[in-house]
Amino acid sequence: MKPNHKGRAQLFQNPILEKMTRTHIALPISIFLIIAVGLIYYGLTYSFINVLEAIGFFFLGWVIFTLLEYLAHRYVFHMDTGTPTRERLQYLFHGNHHEYPKDKKRLAMPPIVSILYASAFFFIFKLIFGQFVFGVVAGMLFGYAMYLFVHYAVHAYAPPKNFLKQLWIHHSIHHYKDPNVAYGVSSPLWDFILGTMPKRSK
Repeated sequence: MKPNHKGRAQLFQNPILEKMTRTHIALPISIFLIIAVGLIYYGLTYSFINVLEAIGFFFLGWVIFTLLEYLAHRYVFHMDTGTPTRERLQYLFHGNHHEYPKDKKRLAMPPIVSILYASAFFFIFKLIFGQFVFGVVAGMLFGYAMYLFVHYAVHAYAPPKNFLKQLWIHHSIHHYKDPNVAYGVSSPLWDFILGTMPKRSK
């Protein structure tokens, strides 16, 4: 799919549904940072976790998010499109972003969808981590907010002249050279571990 740097895809004929697919990036980032802080505050205030546990499980949650980000990008957003239904789903989830990578209002899922996912993860991880879920999910939501920030920045701004430039290069390779590598957006960690780091020409 050849990238188009002007305009945006129309995903739905219904104008209400169509409008719901677009969001200003500041809204989901703010929502999830506030929820992350609220979870930590609640966990500490009601003695579900202490400060050291909050810090440790927060960072664990952040690492878990980077893995989920990688897996979702690789296996859901780039799913096999062998049937018309799967092709339509893939385009709704992610294909439209590859076609219109500069569409700033589709660089994040609509907040209502993200909140539903976050709620589901809270209950799933509560079964796994018990009371430590407040630290884990706070870290995951912080990771998601950082992912949104990085993803927006690499599409909306020129790369900085420092070490962060590598994130711009990494994601540009995924968009403009090879969509089957460089799935990590906020971090190339899992590309390195799972063998999808792009080969750089010397």
